Amino acid sequence: MRFCRQLLVIALLLTVAVLARRPVPPPVVTIAGYGFEGAQPWGDLTPFTGNQARIRFVAHDAGQAVQFPPPCRREPCPRLILRVLSRPALNPGRDLFSFGATVRLSPRHTTDGQNVLQKGYAAEGSQYKLQIDGTAGQPSCVLVGEDSRAIHVALADVGVADDGWHTLACRRGPDTLTILVDGAPRAAAPIPPALRVDNAMSLNLGGKSAHADNDQFHGAVDDVWITKP
Repeated sequence: MRFCRQLLVIALLLTVAVLARRPVPPPVVTIAGYGFEGAQPWGDLTPFTGNQARIRFVAHDAGQAVQFPPPCRREPCPRLILRVLSRPALNPGRDLFSFGATVRLSPRHTTDGQNVLQKGYAAEGSQYKLQIDGTAGQPSCVLVGEDSRAIHVALADVGVADDGWHTLACRRGPDTLTILVDGAPRAAAPIPPALRVDNAMSLNLGGKSAHADNDQFHGAVDDVWITKP
């Protein structure tokens, strides 16, 4: 019995020693977050509308989400984006970071391309983006580095255009871009470890602009976030 107790003590000491040597992950830092609640639902976002688009809220859980305009077949089409001016914290550089949102999209409202969250443009410097494309409503994450025109895309193998709420997340790792749908990894794409995102463009939600061909999102969006690491 004494021998068994000694073995148990040794095992506990070894476990404590291993845990003590295990590196502690750095805390998650919220760079930006938008839940569209309270007296100031926009936070530091500014709504921009085009062609008499209406700003609407819809219920989500115990709060509310932003509803963007439905598809339009004939111009002038209503357009809506939410925008915040660039600031250093929104440019992760080479650091690891994640971004995402909770979305709802009807299968009747899919199009070739819809932007949920975007900072920067692929043709004008660096970019990070979350989008939902095609009739299948497949979400994808996009990264473009400041010193390269290569577009890195992680396209999920599932669609989310089923009129239900889904959480979407993009995770930039040391050499991989991963998309998660409802908490599960659904695709990954290799990226250069030195890829750098640093631009003076605004952070836009719901489209790249309020003008024509703006990749308008046609669903509802809630709980937008950007975090490091």
